[in-house]
Amino acid sequence: MRVAVSANGKDLDAQIDPRFGRCAFFIVVETDDMSFEVFDNENIALGGGAGIQSAQFIASKGVEAIITGNCGPNAVRTLNAAGTKIIVGQSGTVREAVEKYKKGLLDTTSKANVEDHYGASGGSSNPGTFTRGMGRCMGGGRGMGRGMGMRGGTGQGMGAGGDIGRSSDDELSFLKSQTEELRRQIEVIESKIKNPKKG
Repeated sequence: MRVAVSANGKDLDAQIDPRFGRCAFFIVVETDDMSFEVFDNENIALGGGAGIQSAQFIASKGVEAIITGNCGPNAVRTLNAAGTKIIVGQSGTVREAVEKYKKGLLDTTSKANVEDHYGASGGSSNPGTFTRGMGRCMGGGRGMGRGMGMRGGTGQGMGAGGDIGRSSDDELSFLKSQTEELRRQIEVIESKIKNPKKG
């Protein structure tokens, strides 16, 4: 079976990245022989929606479970809808976590263990990576929802570009529209999961 792990590095001896949506890498491990694939997390720089985008990416990889440190409510809803098992509160190396999973020592959950936007600032275990990501993101929002499909393009749609200098009313309006777009995306994903032939 295949499991995914949020990681700070590119091999099985890398430490688990405690952030799900904004982790540095995802490592997808084949538990039978411990072979693995490494994917850069392109959602690390998103101004919003990183958890949902990362959950969509993980679901597209056909994994049985995701092993991570922290997972927020939006990501949890998306992963639950995709039927992906969620294991939170983990630390140590990717290899250690996968070995524990194989032995049945890890408990799954269907609930978030942190609030929305937990990994967006301050709580980062690797702030340098996030700072670089924010540099790419500022001014880079290219339209709500673009590139938010289950496959292919991820990331450019939810950039926080243009936030500098916004009034609080404009910011609130922007956040409301972002929330509505994310809800629509979740509905589309859930619909595709329930009726895979139609999509």
